[in-house]
Amino acid sequence: MTHTLKGKTKLLNRVRRIKGQVEAIERALESEAVCADVMQQITSCRGAVNGLLAELLEEHITSHFANTPGNKEASEQLLDVVHSYFR
Repeated sequence: MTHTLKGKTKLLNRVRRIKGQVEAIERALESEAVCADVMQQITSCRGAVNGLLAELLEEHITSHFANTPGNKEASEQLLDVVHSYFR
């Protein structure tokens, strides 16, 4: 994933925040927190993971497909689908 090197620090920071969220879920489960609170934490974590995936997909699509002759329009359509999926 050499195309992610330019955003490596940013991506690693996002992963570390997600790791913190997962650890918070673990602590909540260990302390027998209220189900609704645990589910909210899980939902937040899932959103963070989806955001990371969307960012990596967008970078991958633009790096590998958009710059190929004839693929610019197709890659823009695919990006639209990816964006709408993760909203």
